Amino acid sequence: MSAPNERKESSMSKQLTRQQYLDLYYYMRLNRAVEDTMVKLFRQNKIVGGLYSSLGQEGISVGTAYALEKNDWLAPMIRNIGALLVKGVPPRDIFTQHMAKYTSPTLGKDGTSHFGDLDKLHIVSPISMLGDLIPVMAGVAIGSRYLGQKIVTMTWIGDGGSSTGVFHEGLNFAATQKAPFVLILENNQWAYSTPVRRQVPIENLADRAKAYGIASYIVDGNDPVAVYATAKEAVDLARAGEGPILIEAKTFRRRGHAQHDPAEYVPAEQREYWEKRDPITLYEKFLTAEKILDAKGKKEIEDKINTLLEKDREFAENSPFPPPELASQGVYCTGDDCHKIRPKWERPIAEVTPPKSSVEPVWTVEGFGRGKTSSRENAPIHFGDTQPAAEEPAAKTKSVAKPATKAPARKSAPAKSAARGKARR
Repeated sequence: MSAPNERKESSMSKQLTRQQYLDLYYYMRLNRAVEDTMVKLFRQNKIVGGLYSSLGQEGISVGTAYALEKNDWLAPMIRNIGALLVKGVPPRDIFTQHMAKYTSPTLGKDGTSHFGDLDKLHIVSPISMLGDLIPVMAGVAIGSRYLGQKIVTMTWIGDGGSSTGVFHEGLNFAATQKAPFVLILENNQWAYSTPVRRQVPIENLADRAKAYGIASYIVDGNDPVAVYATAKEAVDLARAGEGPILIEAKTFRRRGHAQHDPAEYVPAEQREYWEKRDPITLYEKFLTAEKILDAKGKKEIEDKINTLLEKDREFAENSPFPPPELASQGVYCTGDDCHKIRPKWERPIAEVTPPKSSVEPVWTVEGFGRGKTSSRENAPIHFGDTQPAAEEPAAKTKSVAKPATKAPARKSAPAKSAARGKARR
């Protein structure tokens, strides 16, 4: 296994197939084009919720999600549209969702990215409370392992979100259970308007993995090939039972927290430095130099994206808003009429049900041994240097009835009035 906190340097070298290189490029370009289209819709007042940009971070969402297999699970956050696209979500679902249309995955009940697909695409909806997806996806990983599925789960968190309590609680839970789970920490330098150096006293957020005894990596988030290679290695290790794993991807948030935020607090020189490191521009140069992409191939990809987005944007704009009576429907899950998702067992259920799953309720800890309580029942751990007393056979511990001894005769106490009279005499 790779050393914890291993730094993955630039990996833009020929190690993938030609199609894999082009897939990464296509999804990064599609990611940016989808967001550019939504910015125009937002300015036309057609986006009813918040809009959060991943400009400059496309390589992270695309590269990490591309490392997953079809049956693996992911849970995106607000800047992970690229991961949704890689998983198979069509742009029209993203458009209609943000426009709160009746044709959206949530039937117009949500105006941002809170939607998923538990049945086919294995996507868990984002949770607005930062960090809460970590224990959720750890639980999905553990549950899937219980069902006999060889899957890996993945979610994302920002540098600011890594300062929440649930980040640490969730990661500790995943570590103690050795969950097949990969956490991507996108260090984009800013938590809204707070720079990362004002949040934590450490240089690498990946160092936090050491507290939980798990492996971590640091990768250039603007190098999509390095991101993919790192994520693929982490996913493979997690699938083999070496999870969970933390990956810190260093990058930069080139827009404000959301469309309403001009991000004037960001130093001009910092923005200029990172704009020169645009992941799509750098990747195009690499593909061209390696003769993987030429002008003709680039135009074909652009035309394909433009045709797709024009069709899906038109569909979204022409879609109706939800009818008023829908507001009272689907508030609570009522069972099969809400969804019919069932556990998908890939192992005999008998393996995880009694008597095969029964284990003696005693924990044996090296150096402490095991013992019994005073009631002769199993105790979790026997502490101390003294060895626990051996359990005696039932025949030897059977109590023997003793012959009853005759109690001495007892005089009756005199009546209170008589006793007083005797005392007076």
